[in-house]
Amino acid sequence: MDVRRVQVTGGSSYVLTLPKEWITSMKIKKNDPLSISTQSDGSLLISSKIVQESQQKTKEINVDQIHTQTYLLRRLIGAYIAGATSIKIVSRSRIPSSVRMTIRTFTQASIGPEVVEETDTCIVLKDLLNPLEMPFDKTIKRMHILVKGMHEDAMTALETADKELAHDVVFRDSDVDRLNWLIARQHNSILQNVSLAVKMNITMEESSTYFLISRIMERIGDHAVQIAQNILPLIDGKVDKKIIHRLHAASALAVVILNTSINSFFREDIQASNENIESVERLESLCEEINTFALQQKGSIALSIGYIIESIRRIGEYATDISETVINHVVGIHT
Repeated sequence: MDVRRVQVTGGSSYVLTLPKEWITSMKIKKNDPLSISTQSDGSLLISSKIVQESQQKTKEINVDQIHTQTYLLRRLIGAYIAGATSIKIVSRSRIPSSVRMTIRTFTQASIGPEVVEETDTCIVLKDLLNPLEMPFDKTIKRMHILVKGMHEDAMTALETADKELAHDVVFRDSDVDRLNWLIARQHNSILQNVSLAVKMNITMEESSTYFLISRIMERIGDHAVQIAQNILPLIDGKVDKKIIHRLHAASALAVVILNTSINSFFREDIQASNENIESVERLESLCEEINTFALQQKGSIALSIGYIIESIRRIGEYATDISETVINHVVGIHT
């Protein structure tokens, strides 16, 4: 570590010399401007790159080299998450209708990108979302409400034999995905542009924590979908009421563990997080009990119940992963 002393010139100006090696490596010359940003911990970030208010980052995708629409969609999502403010889709000949449909699917499934320019051989997407309008905490709270509602509605569909509600749970998973993509995008943007973290009033460590929790919440949403999909066969079959009652008990406990994990995160409550991690043993015990009862059912019904109880157990375990993340986060910011 290079330690330098602050000097005073003119009685009121404070001066700190910069390392010659850094000046040389960055090719900085006399009178070149440098940006200085104050970080949340009080440190200063000095950069030779003057970051503009709206930093533009363009990604170009040539569809002539892409042979499946699934791959194109993945490329679009990848460019979006990487922080591209503009995505240009080009082709030597007329862009096929299948490509245009995939682009439309992408814009409907993501937050921000819109078509701003379109010709026979080129389509330009531009991100119209201001990151400051979607802070991390509000996005996580929204994801929590969504996955909690999906899980509870899936179990309600079983109790009321409501196939339409079960299908709606599956449909809502796309809302969870788009919020997860948004947080991943904002996290990557912060890694590339530290000044964005300052504007969003968040540290890089906090951004990483939100990103981890977002990924876990997205997986919880996937398991809510699996529950809904496996409930559909049970609606037409005859299931022992005792098993349904136990499934609801396990589901309710998984939701409690999930709620506690999120609430302890926003309260920075280490003790509640620790107790929450230990409570998952009750859920696992209840799941094992239900599996025993499920084996007494017919083959297809027993299989669906097995998938449901496995997803309920995984939801509880993923929720405790959030609690472990909370402990690591809180210990880190208070030491």
